[in-house]
Amino acid sequence: MTLPLIPPMLATPGTLPPAAQDARWAYETKQDGQRVVAYLEEDGGLRLRARSGEDITAAYPELRPLGTALGATPAVLDGEVLALDEQGRADFQLLQSRMGLAHSPAKAARQAAKVPVHLVLFDVLHLEGRTITGDPYLRRRRRLEELALDGQYWSTPSALVGHGEQALRATREHGLEGLVCKRLDSVYEPGVRSRAWIKIRNTRSEDVIVGGWLPGKGRLSGLPGAVLVGQRAAGGRLRYVGGVGTGWSEAERTRLAEQLRAAATAECPFDPAPAVAGAHWVLPRLVGEVRYSTRTRAGLLRQPSWLRLRPDLAPEDSAADLPDDLS
Repeated sequence: MTLPLIPPMLATPGTLPPAAQDARWAYETKQDGQRVVAYLEEDGGLRLRARSGEDITAAYPELRPLGTALGATPAVLDGEVLALDEQGRADFQLLQSRMGLAHSPAKAARQAAKVPVHLVLFDVLHLEGRTITGDPYLRRRRRLEELALDGQYWSTPSALVGHGEQALRATREHGLEGLVCKRLDSVYEPGVRSRAWIKIRNTRSEDVIVGGWLPGKGRLSGLPGAVLVGQRAAGGRLRYVGGVGTGWSEAERTRLAEQLRAAATAECPFDPAPAVAGAHWVLPRLVGEVRYSTRTRAGLLRQPSWLRLRPDLAPEDSAADLPDDLS
C-alpha cells in the first residue's frame, strides 16, 4: 500500500482563546525540535519526512523500530523529534548535531550513540487504509491514544482539554517553550498555517531571514558584527526588520561567518533596500530565530538578540504580518 504524502498543518502565533471558549480547545506542550511526519509502512518500514518534505529517515536510525510498532497496520503520524537535556527538556542546540545527516548514515549512527533523540507524537493522519484528516481533532486524538505508541525513543504526551491558563502557567514554571492550543472540532489542514491551531511562545521570538551583515571591529575584524534580517511580507517581498548584533558565542559567530561568505551576493535582497552603510549582502537562504522586546510601529524589532540558526526551516517559512511602509 502506498501511503499518501501529507504535509504538516502549521499553527498561527497568538494568545489563549477567550475564557468562554476554553472548553472547546485542547492544550499541548509546544516542543522545541524538528517537525516530522512519520510513515509506518505495511511491511514494517519507516519513512520520516521533514516539514520541507525532505526524507530524513537516515538521520535518526534509532527511530526505525517505530515502523513495526503497529504490526502490519500502515499509518501516517505527525510529531516532533527532540533531543533532551539532563533535565529531560528539549534542547534544540543538542538536536542540531543530529540534523542534516540524512545523507550521512554512518555519521548519523555515531551521533545517535552520543545524542539519542525522542519522537513525540501528537496526531494521526492516516490509519488502516483511510486518510482521516477530515475527522475532528478530538476524534483523531482519541485514535492516536488508542494506538498506545510509547517506546524507548517515542511517546504520545497527553493533551489537556480546557484549563488553558493553568496549562500555559505550567509551561512557564517548568521552563518549557510554550503551548499549542488546538480547537477540538478542527480538521487537519495539510500544509496550511491555520488559526484552528494557536502557538504561544513563553519568550517573544520570531524566525527571520538573513539578508546581509556588517563587519565587526577590533577582535571581531573579518567576522560579522551584526546580521541584517527580514521577513516575508505581502507579495513575498523580503522586508527589512532590523540588525542583530548580540547573542552568539565566539564559535557560533565563526561558523556563521563561513555560511555568510558562501552566500555572498552583490544584490540587496531586501525590498526596499535599507539605508545601512557598509553592508555585505547575502542570498536570503539562512533562517534564524531572534528574541526581541517589542516592535516599532513600522515593524522593526527592538533590542533583538540572536537565539539560533534554524536549519530545519526554509526561507519561505518565515512570514509576518508586516505593514507596507517600514521606512
